[in-house]
Amino acid sequence: MSRVKGSFDCRADPKYSRSAIGRCIQRTHDIKYAVVAAPLMKFLISLTLSLPTSLWAQQRVRIQVHADNRQGAFKTNWAYFGHDEPNFTYMKYGRQLLSELSAISPDAVHIRTHNLLTTGDGAPALKWGSTNAYTEDASGRPIYNWTVLDKIFDTYHAARITPFVEIGFMPKALSVHPDPYQHDWPKGALWTGWAYPPKDYAKWAELIRRWVLHSVERYGRQDVESWEWEVWNEPDIGYWQGTPEEYYQLYDYAVDAVKRALPAARVGGPATTNPGNPKAAEFLRNFLTHCRRGKNYATGNTGAPLDFISFHAKGSVRMVDGHVQMDIRRHLNNIAKGFEIVASFAEFRTLPVVLSESDPEGCAACSAAAHPEDAYRNTPQYASYTAAVLQGAGELAKRYKIDLQGILTWAFEFEDQPYFAGFRALATRDIDLPVFNLFRMLGLMGGERIRAESSAALGLDSALNSGARTAPDVNALATLNDRQVTILVWNYQDDDVAAPSAIIDLTVEGILRPIEQGLLRHFRIDQTTSNAFTTWREMGSPEEPRTEQHAQLKAAGQLQLVSPPQRLELTGHAVHLNFELPSQGVSLIQLSW
Repeated sequence: MSRVKGSFDCRADPKYSRSAIGRCIQRTHDIKYAVVAAPLMKFLISLTLSLPTSLWAQQRVRIQVHADNRQGAFKTNWAYFGHDEPNFTYMKYGRQLLSELSAISPDAVHIRTHNLLTTGDGAPALKWGSTNAYTEDASGRPIYNWTVLDKIFDTYHAARITPFVEIGFMPKALSVHPDPYQHDWPKGALWTGWAYPPKDYAKWAELIRRWVLHSVERYGRQDVESWEWEVWNEPDIGYWQGTPEEYYQLYDYAVDAVKRALPAARVGGPATTNPGNPKAAEFLRNFLTHCRRGKNYATGNTGAPLDFISFHAKGSVRMVDGHVQMDIRRHLNNIAKGFEIVASFAEFRTLPVVLSESDPEGCAACSAAAHPEDAYRNTPQYASYTAAVLQGAGELAKRYKIDLQGILTWAFEFEDQPYFAGFRALATRDIDLPVFNLFRMLGLMGGERIRAESSAALGLDSALNSGARTAPDVNALATLNDRQVTILVWNYQDDDVAAPSAIIDLTVEGILRPIEQGLLRHFRIDQTTSNAFTTWREMGSPEEPRTEQHAQLKAAGQLQLVSPPQRLELTGHAVHLNFELPSQGVSLIQLSW
């Protein structure tokens, strides 16, 4: 069997292999229909997937969806993505992925990337990119060069992507500590000259002002007014080699420059790390205090403009007894602490909040070859985890009365890396990974959120206290759009070990119009469905798949149906169906009429 050089092949680990085999339970697709009369002219449609007799003793989960209990518009706040390497944007696989992302969402898809102002020749590397937007001549006069930035933003524009602009990092000619400048991560220090404050804040501000003006001239005022402008990245750790006060100064000069160029532009920050860390929490709190009543370094006025608030929230992963163990508890607690801080500021608690990085752990560019715990990235566990976090973040936003505008997944693609190398990504070259299909599922939802209840949901407090260690989170969210109900169901647990499937007993009630003709679609992500990684391993993990293998992998990476769509000739106000959902699996049920 061949293996990709430098990648982590789960089949090579016998403990992981047993876990995977345990999840590969054969599904059957023999659907039986029955119509049952009910009092008061209410009909119940029973669609039962035939299951092997041995599985009926497994956990049964009752999910009730109330189509008549509407809870407001379903927000596409999941449609935010990002990555370290901006030059991947306009490369072969980057362009393709942006087009795919744009196509999956009914609303704007937002992209955030580091290194938009970093000095260099535009050659990407892990955690590195550059645009050479700012240099100086021998006399110290600024030279502005928008060539590479234009390639990046032209690609966004062509794909109908809305930039979530991260203002950073420091051009070499402006850095107070310019050498060494370009890092060679993972060898040596990551935080080199690009992470330092500017030696001249006026020149820094003028660079930002000219950048915004150039963007307006190139893409139009209305388009650029739809962008967000976020100042820097994670200034509470090594990404900022200055003091907190120097970051406030950087922020003040940057947002003043943006607003002078485009008064309606939306600015914000501080994009700090996990608020569950006391140091990060203090930085976020002090930054908001500065924006509220601190002296503005750029204008001399009190306070600083703030149109949205951003911070980051991460979980953690580790290997335990030979399997991957994730930590949704840590992730949700970081979100909760950030929301608590924002809600404590009366002036700011109604502002939009963007989790401008929200991920299972903190290193997208770390591969599973060096970090076996990151093997989750190729598997359905990444999809079920993300679904559970999205639900939990929404519940926390409701608890703290937060306007959660965006939940940004820091994953994109890594150009020309080995197939399935285990980077945190949406695709490996041009093959989509299982987590991408979760976002395809979310893109199929829309309209209004409707109430959904599960007998096996962990509940927010339980997830905050103990995560999904002792029991899985089998939960759902649902939407109603005209004559269609869509239900997302997931079966997540922190430990990626063999576990029984859940038998889902799903009821949709409160359909106001009797169903006369219906169409049922059932999409799935699991170990064998919508999963190119499993297909690749079954091929023998080829380093360079043959043409026919590549076509097979492309098809396997798309969102797939469990069975062909089913036409329904039925009448009633409620729908009932049973199906098996494997551990770490995600189902999307579409019922239209």
